[in-house]
Amino acid sequence: MSVYKKLQEARILLQNTSLKKSGKNKFAGFEYFELGDFLPEIQKIFSKVGLCGTVSFGTEIATLTIVDTDPKNDQVNHVIFTSPMSSAELKGCHAIQNLGAVQTYLRRYLWVAAMEIVEHDALDAVAGKDDSKKAEPTVESPRIVGLKGEWQINAPADPLGGNLAEWLSLIKDSTFMFLDMCNKPEDVLMIFRKNKVLFDTVKITDPEFFKVMMERFTEVKTKLEKEKQDGTSI
Repeated sequence: MSVYKKLQEARILLQNTSLKKSGKNKFAGFEYFELGDFLPEIQKIFSKVGLCGTVSFGTEIATLTIVDTDPKNDQVNHVIFTSPMSSAELKGCHAIQNLGAVQTYLRRYLWVAAMEIVEHDALDAVAGKDDSKKAEPTVESPRIVGLKGEWQINAPADPLGGNLAEWLSLIKDSTFMFLDMCNKPEDVLMIFRKNKVLFDTVKITDPEFFKVMMERFTEVKTKLEKEKQDGTSI
């Protein structure tokens, strides 16, 4: 078999296993795969079908190279998956710890892409049943993320090209301003839904604020749910 056919066989074998998600987002109520949830199973499957995967990191690109361990001379013996490098500035951590965090995230994303691992859409976890009918397209600009319309934070996808402190300040100020404007629990969920990509970056760059922000989301949502319940009972 060619390396591509072996890789496809490995994907099918992985899909037929009972993988369990250990990652949890308590606010939005969804689970996700962490690296340790699927990598050991992948290694077993690769050993069975005759593949070997190796991750390497450059200054700009992270690479996953999957090699056929017993190829024929006339066949391509490897396939490559790449991702741009990123950075992290976790408070209280040394530079080597920040590097380790980046490498762990990139390893996970590379393997998810290579093995076609499907995760439930995090947006579905915080959207109502009718939201799919009203879904709006993603902003086309490569530097602005989120979904168009009300509650979107108009910010770049990440701080890599600018000042991290200014970027975090923009996200913090915009998030708390939006939360103060909420009139119903659905508004709180919509803020999270529209700006999840930004919040994922905040989680890496400033985990302490991310925790505070999630607590504020929960606090406002709980308060509005109580007000809504009290109003219904009158």
